[in-house]
Amino acid sequence: MSARYDGLAEWYDDIIGSGAAANFPDLAGILGPGDGLCLDLGCGTGRYLELIRSTGRTVVGLDRSDDQLRLARRRDPAPLLRGDGTALPFAGEVFGTVTALWVSTDLDDFAGVLKEAARVLRPGGMLLFYGVHPCFNGPHIENREDGALIIHPTYRRTGWHPRSPWWPIGGLRDRLGMNQLPLPDLLNAFIDAGLGLDRVYEPREQPIPGILAIRSHRL
Repeated sequence: MSARYDGLAEWYDDIIGSGAAANFPDLAGILGPGDGLCLDLGCGTGRYLELIRSTGRTVVGLDRSDDQLRLARRRDPAPLLRGDGTALPFAGEVFGTVTALWVSTDLDDFAGVLKEAARVLRPGGMLLFYGVHPCFNGPHIENREDGALIIHPTYRRTGWHPRSPWWPIGGLRDRLGMNQLPLPDLLNAFIDAGLGLDRVYEPREQPIPGILAIRSHRL
């Protein structure tokens, strides 16, 4: 069964290039220095693997898309595996850190993935989520030219949205769709997975934050 990003890897990698680099300072600061094994869950084309390694960790990447992994292997020497986030191919308590970067909008079962991530974390190990802010970025949001947002009454319409009338034609979400996970569902997924919340961030000091980051640990 092919993944959503198969056949789009080069196009996707090209459009996220500058945006990914802009996240590096905040992401490195939130992640902080560490050691041991780190699973980059949903590593995509490998844009963040070297950044994770620079913190002192030994990174392992996993993604469902063979096409994305093909580019990641060209970019980085890290061990890279194809796998399903709801059934990780690892024993329990293997990793000191798990990173879940920009994955919540592409997963059908974010809560199930967090439970699996918690299973492979050592007790006290860190899980860092960094991704779309569900309140201000999603199928319910229409961007205005002056930087303001129009919030449509579809915020609570959870699940997969194949198309939204205000998405730019031919853009990432117009081509792939998007999963909507309201803020309580996202936070409760951490609680239900047995993860304790350490800090919550809205990086980049944006007037209307488009990014949400959560640093958590396995209880």
